[in-house]
Amino acid sequence: MSDVSDAIIHIGPRLAVALVLLTALAAVVNHLSGSGMATATVRAVLRAILQLGVLALVVTVVIDVLWASILFVLVMAAVAACTSAGRVTGRPGVIRPETMHAAVLCLIPVGAPTLVIVALLVATGVLPMTGLAIIPTAGIMFGAAMNTTSLAGKHCLDSLAERHGEVEAAMSLGFLIREARLEICRPAAATALIPALDQTRSVGLVTIPGSFVGMVLGGASPAAAAAMQLFVLIALLAVSAIASALTAEFVARGLLARAVVAA
Repeated sequence: MSDVSDAIIHIGPRLAVALVLLTALAAVVNHLSGSGMATATVRAVLRAILQLGVLALVVTVVIDVLWASILFVLVMAAVAACTSAGRVTGRPGVIRPETMHAAVLCLIPVGAPTLVIVALLVATGVLPMTGLAIIPTAGIMFGAAMNTTSLAGKHCLDSLAERHGEVEAAMSLGFLIREARLEICRPAAATALIPALDQTRSVGLVTIPGSFVGMVLGGASPAAAAAMQLFVLIALLAVSAIASALTAEFVARGLLARAVVAA
């Protein structure tokens, strides 16, 4: 057991028991509250255990091979896009034929901003062209873009369904359907930016990010860790802003919609 691991948390049987109890607590509360997420909570934890185990093995193999690291990043982008597509269309889980179009479309707000920003950072020398630098950086950005796309898409579609009368009223005044829908979608999509904004505003006061702690425990100076964390937070704001704007545009154009499956 490394000194860094010991400094953060003790790995052993007691940790396993704590994880089981926390999972049970979350599931029981979700069941009693009527959220309908009890089973989803347990399933998410089991998937996390499996996926983190696989991640540890895969990263160990690919992290020193640049082309393999790039391929792994592209796989991450595809999985993130499929996850967002499932949330937006209301068909989460395994990708289905009726959501394949949405998955391909979600690849733009989920994957494109991250891939472009990472490529520019590597080209300018800000980010080393190594798997050790590219994989975690891209992964953090994909996660932010995925969450923003999922929330923005869901909020836009919910708002359009609730306020369809306003869309029709705007069209009667001469607005094109895209313009009328954007009047509803833009503020709805903007709510998906709140987590990233709050995280940036509260950093150092309410939250101490894991990457900051990890760098300090790994031997980096607090100043270097703070600079790295600032880069991460601003990058997350950038990819989230792009993902939100693109998702609102796609919903307004009718390209992203809830899946309709024949009974």
